Amino acid sequence: MPGLIGKKVGMTSIFNDQGKNIPCTVLEVGPCVVTQVRTLDTDGYEAIQLGYGEKKAKNAGKALTGHFAKAKTTPKVKVQEFDGFDTELSLGDVVDVELFVEGEYVDVTGVSKGKGFQGVVKRHGFRGVGDATHGQHNRLRAPGSIGAASYPARVFKGMRMAGRMGGDQVTVPNLEVLKVIKDKNLLVVKGSVPGPKNSLLTIEK
Repeated sequence: MPGLIGKKVGMTSIFNDQGKNIPCTVLEVGPCVVTQVRTLDTDGYEAIQLGYGEKKAKNAGKALTGHFAKAKTTPKVKVQEFDGFDTELSLGDVVDVELFVEGEYVDVTGVSKGKGFQGVVKRHGFRGVGDATHGQHNRLRAPGSIGAASYPARVFKGMRMAGRMGGDQVTVPNLEVLKVIKDKNLLVVKGSVPGPKNSLLTIEK
């Protein structure tokens, strides 16, 4: 699917025509530079590699510096491949937020906020005991029993338990595009997207 790379600016809210207050997220989308064109002859598939964000040359390495030099551009923070663009793109072309139009729906992919080691109530939504009866003082948020008996004498894989939470790649599908601010490369989408402010995102049509 065609798309662009961007970053999360933050959340705000706007009023629609009916006067309803809608929570939305502001994204800085592009401009992205075409850093490589994949073809059937050379790569076995067709795709467009886009680069986003400026990286210092000293942090890029010689291989990446040479790769970006072919496209006559500076080293980029993130590169990703997309396909299905309507227009023919060549090396060094710039694609910006005008790829999207108001009213359409996009899928946004990012890395969710890391929350560290969490218990089952926060991580999986367990209810807990609810009542501290019979002198219980430390069972309110405990997971409870996790196994059976001498058979199967083990804990099944996938058992919901405490552990590291967040820091996962998450895709939120079908977010409505409320506004496209072309002069500032901003996209306003309805709802929330994963990750903290300034985190990198992939926005696909």
